[in-house]
Order: sequence, then structure tokens, then C-alpha cells
Amino acid sequence: MRKTYWVAAILCIVLIVPTFRIAEASVAGAYIVNADNLNVRSEPSKSADVIGKLNRGERVEVTKESYGWYRIDAGSVEGWVAGYYLKKASGDKGGKASPAAVRKADHNLKQQGTVTADSLRVREGPGTSHPVIAGLKQGDKLTVLKADNGWLNIRVGGTTGWVSQAYVEMGGAAPAVQTSPVSRSSGKLQGKLIVIDPGHGGDDPGMIGTTLETIEKELNLKTAKLLRDELVARGAKVIMTRTKDDSNPKLSERVDISERNAADAFISIHYNSSQKNTSGTLAFYYADKDELLARAIARRLADGIGLKNNGVSFGNYHVLRENDRPAALLELGFLSNAKDEKIVRTEQYQRNAVVAIANGLADYFAGSASRV
Repeated sequence: MRKTYWVAAILCIVLIVPTFRIAEASVAGAYIVNADNLNVRSEPSKSADVIGKLNRGERVEVTKESYGWYRIDAGSVEGWVAGYYLKKASGDKGGKASPAAVRKADHNLKQQGTVTADSLRVREGPGTSHPVIAGLKQGDKLTVLKADNGWLNIRVGGTTGWVSQAYVEMGGAAPAVQTSPVSRSSGKLQGKLIVIDPGHGGDDPGMIGTTLETIEKELNLKTAKLLRDELVARGAKVIMTRTKDDSNPKLSERVDISERNAADAFISIHYNSSQKNTSGTLAFYYADKDELLARAIARRLADGIGLKNNGVSFGNYHVLRENDRPAALLELGFLSNAKDEKIVRTEQYQRNAVVAIANGLADYFAGSASRV
């Protein structure tokens, strides 16, 4: 009798386990957002940071599920959402390229496509496991080189990479002049005074990269100068707290520059470190006056600049805490992470990062930033 019970129990396990696997696998696929302003969070939890928002009707790709939370890729942001706010997409809707159009693109390497998502990540390979190398905006034109299982190999300007087929509308010949990845914002930067603070300097090197021995103070200054050039080109006025590697103003002096000049915004540039293998960007704020600024920039850092966006966080830093002007401290990657360190040293990442920061500032001054 005991043997019979064991056999029955084993049969139950054999029958039940595949059922769970099938149920989990069936979650993956295309979904439509069925809520207004749906929060996208960094982890499958209500207490996790909000790293983005989705609008009703947006199409997303679900990759896995965890206790009712769905891991999604919306082109502009990847993260977790409450599964009951999504509904399964029926058929090929929205901007997804038709199979016929994709087959045509395979044979005609000059086939044109148009980005239909608000923001679309360009990856090194065909899949969400590949690193992001650039970002595109809605309406950007691209040339499709080939298709592979729902992903398109595309070329935009001098950049070649892969994007999700779901967010590209096919049709027409390739454009003679193509848009550049991460297009500029049309926000209100004209005449604004921005103080840029390259962290560390002088005898304070900051973090030293664990793989390539990147010196943070030097990279901070490089990024700050590129950001200065980008902002000036858009009509802003810029003051730097330091312009040389051998200079290291006191923290109080950096704050004084901000307050004395009545800065419209103060941006401190840094690169991060951690004993864990942490990756990505993070924007810090201290007070209410700073939060909208930090969030506006963080949202733009999520626009596929090359590293994942970790959102915003409270930061009890002197240059924020003692500063009467709107201020944000940006950590633009982890020099303690070998992959991050390699990426942040590239010209493409530096360019993408400063454009994202400038776009975030433009959003902030245009009043389009909000607490989410």
C-alpha cells in the first residue's frame, strides 16, 4: 500500500511540474498597456524605484513573470510592471513590421524604416541580453539590413545595431540623409545658467577603475567639458567649478560658485564604485527643489545611452545639501564593473550621456518633468 502511495505522489509531481513550466512560458509575448501612466519599476515590488512610465495603448514585450509582476521591454525602458495592467496583444498591431515587409527588407538592403516608439534602444545583437549602444526617437529614419526572429539589423548614420521589429514601421527607400542616434531635445535651454561640477580633481583622483585603471577625476572632467559644449551649442550659459585635472576646489567653493552666480541648475558629474558587481547610472537629489531636476535627467538617461538606468535616489552630499540652487549629482556608470568601465570610456557613450543630460535639463526648464 505504501508503495502505491509513493507511485501516486511521483505521478502527481510529474504531471504538475510541466504545467507550471508551460504557464510560465506562456506569459512571454506582446502585450498592450491597459492603464494610464503605468509605473515601470526596477524590481518586481511596489517598494522598488520607479524608473519609467507607460501610457495606455503602448505595446510592450513581456519576457518573464514573478509573482504577478511582468518583466517588460518597452523600447524606451526595461523593468517590472503589475501584470494585471497588461492585456495580451492580438495579432500584429501598431508599428510592428509585417512579415512581407521584413522579407522584402531581407532582399532589398536599402529598405527604409521609421521608429514608432517614443524611444527605442539600439543593441549590439538581436535580443534584450545584448548591451544597449545607442537610442532612437519616434520618427527617426533608419535603414534595415536584415531581420532575425523579431529583431532588425539597422544602420543609422554611422551606427549599426539591432532594434525590436515591433517598434519599426517599414516602407519606402532609404533616406539620403539619416538622423543621428539620440536626437536633440527642443527644450528651453536658451539663456539658462548651468554650473557643471566635475567631481574630485587635483590630489583626489576619485575612483580608480578596477579593470582598465580609469581615473575618475579625468573622466569626470572629460564628460563635463563635453556637456559644457553641448549646452553652449543650445544657447545655455555654463560655468565650470574646475577646468583642469590638477584643480580640486573645496566642496564649499563649488557650492559658492553655484549660489553666487544664481545658477538655474547645478550638475555634479561622477562615476560610481561598489563592492558588488553593480551597473548603470543613478541621479541623486537632496531636497524637494532638486527632485524634479534629478528625475528629468534620469528619465533621459534611460533613453538607451549604453547603460541601464537605475533611476533617482536621495543623496546626502555636501554639494546638494548646502546648495540653495536646484542641484543634482549624477553617477554615470560603475568603474568597479568591468563592462561599465569599458563602455563609459567610449566616445559613443560619452556623446550619448551628455546629450541625455542636456535633454533632461531642457525637459526640466520646459516644465515637462514630474514626480512619478
